[in-house]
Amino acid sequence: RRLRWRAMWNPDMYHGWGRQKSYFEGWYFKIVSKEEDAAFAVIPGIAMEEDGKKHAFIQVMDGKACTMKYHEFSADEFRPSKETFSLDLGGNQFSAEGLQLDLPDIKCDLKFSGRVPWPKHLNAPGIMGWFSFVPFMQCYHGVVSMDHTIHGDLSFNGKSLDFEGGKGYLEKDWGTSFPKCWIWMQTNHFDYDSPVSLCASVAHIPWLGNHFIGYIVGFLFEGKVYRFATYTGAKMKAALFDDRVEQSFKDGTHRLELIAYKAEGTDLVSPISGSMRGKVNESVNARVDVRFYRKESLIFESTGRNAGLEVGGDTEELLTQTWRR
Repeated sequence: RRLRWRAMWNPDMYHGWGRQKSYFEGWYFKIVSKEEDAAFAVIPGIAMEEDGKKHAFIQVMDGKACTMKYHEFSADEFRPSKETFSLDLGGNQFSAEGLQLDLPDIKCDLKFSGRVPWPKHLNAPGIMGWFSFVPFMQCYHGVVSMDHTIHGDLSFNGKSLDFEGGKGYLEKDWGTSFPKCWIWMQTNHFDYDSPVSLCASVAHIPWLGNHFIGYIVGFLFEGKVYRFATYTGAKMKAALFDDRVEQSFKDGTHRLELIAYKAEGTDLVSPISGSMRGKVNESVNARVDVRFYRKESLIFESTGRNAGLEVGGDTEELLTQTWRR
């Protein structure tokens, strides 16, 4: 109980203490080289099925070749720290400070600097806001770092790749299952003098026998993370087309308009009641046109590259042509 309470106030940490079934937890490390010619998503995690069968895993997605490899481990090899976000998984090391891999196809020792964490508030320890304290959510979400610089190199299938000066992003999910349907996008590759980063998620959220459409959006601009979320009172619009996703979010002061263009991706494995039997197609080759307004004044306009994009499940009920909460 003490460990779970500590993790509640530190979303980066492992939350599954005492859980034995119908549970998953995973972290998403996105790394892109400085020249943007190499991009990977590395996802370590643990899965506990309804019957109590457990295993740990590391998924590795080559974003440029659009391939994925699933490395499976014994649950005993999943060793999270009780004090901070630090994970040893089969001799591979994961933390907010870096990533060390020793797998047959990929090896690296990467360090991260200049991390931009999600801002904490008294009633909102992470991106979930006060929903962080609700004990029966289907899926919880956390952002460990919206933007950071990578140091080191990486070997993939015997080829050495230089990641010095590259860009990274780090988030996580935990709970029983991914949502019934969702739209997620992320990019922190913009042509701008200071770091700019976007993460946006809209999803079907089960709630006390019913459901609602929830959304959590963060936009890092000129040193501040602007939040648009169900719990902040923001409003949203969303439309889906064959080649793109359009979303807008606004509050009393700011408006964020996004157009994400789809690109080739690959299937990642996703959890259903703790069992890794779902699939979701993800690309890290998408691009997102971003326009950010203060009142009616356009204060930022640019296109984010190397964007992560997922459109999962039957997303029809997520869409709305008029502003709604």
